[in-house]
Amino acid sequence: MKDFKWQARVYYEDTDAGGVVYHARYLAFYERARTEMLRQYNIQQESLLSQNIAFVVKSMTIDYVSAARLDDLLTIECKIESVRRASLQFKQQILDQNGKLISQADVLIACVDISKMKPIALPQIIVAEFM
Repeated sequence: MKDFKWQARVYYEDTDAGGVVYHARYLAFYERARTEMLRQYNIQQESLLSQNIAFVVKSMTIDYVSAARLDDLLTIECKIESVRRASLQFKQQILDQNGKLISQADVLIACVDISKMKPIALPQIIVAEFM
């Protein structure tokens, strides 16, 4: 499957009083990287929303290995591990500017009809791109 890398700087707003990234902020870094990955492959979520299609996190497991700190330049790596009828399984990790592993996550994303909040088949553009 395809790999993707995206960089983000740690800002003051991402940290606690000690300058360490607050645990919930990692979710935002992971989310943004997945969105940018889709954008790189010309998959626009706004266009999907206009078709009543959205992606929701079904499950996520995060392992916090080390701490990221204020001003670190992080690399968030994304890899789609599997494409199923109505879901994408991502393997993600965050590395600091020295290549040190900060965090890793397994994320299952479901494709849903937003009017019913029920799973639906992935759009063909996504299946074709990532199969």
